[in-house]
Amino acid sequence: MVLNVAALVVGLVLDRQRGGAAPSAGRLKVGLVLDVGGLGDKSFNDSAYLGLKRAEGELDLETRFIEPGDGSDRESAVRQIAAAGYDLVIGVGFIFTDDIRAAAERFPSVRFGCVDMSAGPGDKLPSNLIGLRFHEEQGSFLVGAVAGLVSKTKKIGFVGGMDIPLIHKFEAGYRAGIAHVCPDCVLYAAYAGTEPKAFADPATGKELALAQYDRGADIIFHAAGKTGQGVFNAAEARGMMAIGTDADQYREAPCCIVTSMVKRVDVAVEQTIKDVAAGKFKPGVHELGLAEDGVGYVYDEHNAHWIDEKTHEKVEELRRQIIAGTIQVPSS
Repeated sequence: MVLNVAALVVGLVLDRQRGGAAPSAGRLKVGLVLDVGGLGDKSFNDSAYLGLKRAEGELDLETRFIEPGDGSDRESAVRQIAAAGYDLVIGVGFIFTDDIRAAAERFPSVRFGCVDMSAGPGDKLPSNLIGLRFHEEQGSFLVGAVAGLVSKTKKIGFVGGMDIPLIHKFEAGYRAGIAHVCPDCVLYAAYAGTEPKAFADPATGKELALAQYDRGADIIFHAAGKTGQGVFNAAEARGMMAIGTDADQYREAPCCIVTSMVKRVDVAVEQTIKDVAAGKFKPGVHELGLAEDGVGYVYDEHNAHWIDEKTHEKVEELRRQIIAGTIQVPSS
């Protein structure tokens, strides 16, 4: 379902004197500002929105979400919600990093969260700000192993959205996973652009994917938001395989999607809201990987004909080794 304008009100008012304060009687007011592409990307933004809706189903909330047009108005959207007296404002996407920091300093009584915040574990953040980061490279390693094990041509593709370090993590993990199980495999990699709109350009995604399929690739992993829909269109056109990202994207192209690298933005958003409601808000950078169920891959009845039991067992063993630290997955 695609909704296009800010709406949804639900919430539970907190004692705003300090980050971990317990909520007072009332409804917590939660605002969510989405990334470029907005709802309907069947990926990153939809996952964040799902987390908001799940929390709304369990708590007495007042919620609001905003979809910035091209992303240039995201700062005003964050300020608008914070100034309206909301208790928690979450920005979805690394491009919110500077705006969220500035807003947190301007509105010290409001709590803020930033998904994919461009900050490291040692960064000093305002006491009312939490940065939510993921080990995308770990989940990408696993789908890279799947690609290397199911590819017949030993030529494999990757289509990224914006050419930035965050998406390089997907490529690095994917490349390492392929190499681990198929040293002879060749990886083709391409990016849709260097601006945020690269995450909302299905036409370019299709063009890049077609070029890789035509070079012999038989499976392509995308980390490109809505641009990835173009990759699926190309897979359908060529009768080839594809791998989704962020959420289970099987229904986008049942003919072709072997698996998806799941990035649990929904879990991070939902848990942040619940922590604020329970007075357990903990500022700082929080990183979620395989061990925290923050990333993973899809294996179910829809892809068993691609991923047989032997392949599944191999990938599961790799997952266990990553969690144990036996395998160190590169992030760049």
